[in-house]
Amino acid sequence: MIKILFICHGNICRSTMAQSVMQHLVDCRGLSSDFRIDSAATSREEIGNPVHPGTVRKLKKEHIPVIPHRAVQMKPSDYDEYDYLIGMDSANIRNMKRIVGGDSARKIFLLLDFAQGQGDIADPWYTGNFEDTYRDVRQGCEGLMEFLLREEGGANDE
Repeated sequence: MIKILFICHGNICRSTMAQSVMQHLVDCRGLSSDFRIDSAATSREEIGNPVHPGTVRKLKKEHIPVIPHRAVQMKPSDYDEYDYLIGMDSANIRNMKRIVGGDSARKIFLLLDFAQGQGDIADPWYTGNFEDTYRDVRQGCEGLMEFLLREEGGANDE
């Protein structure tokens, strides 16, 4: 089983969007039983809050099921629990490494590392632009899926 944790600052916009998009890509390929996909925050600001309404609207517009979720904070134990810890921006990456104590096993990645355009995914909490965020998240998740199919041979029995 391949275990992926998407992480952003508050766990109500970008990481929950990535979680829903990636789950949709996995489901469409009939690989649901081969993946565990979740999301978390680097901060405590939104703990317990549901997915942001802008994320919900955009995912529904794209016909992607919204995974019911309440914001949780990333824990040090997540590093051992997950195979891939995927941050949305460079600040997330710094905070993720601080929370888990580094990245000795090289499990921490920026989502857009898997896409053509590398860089940060803008936070729609501040920009209000869920369209651009979705475009970047979708591109990153599609790239991640292709990487996993290539590198992991789909989903292996681990």
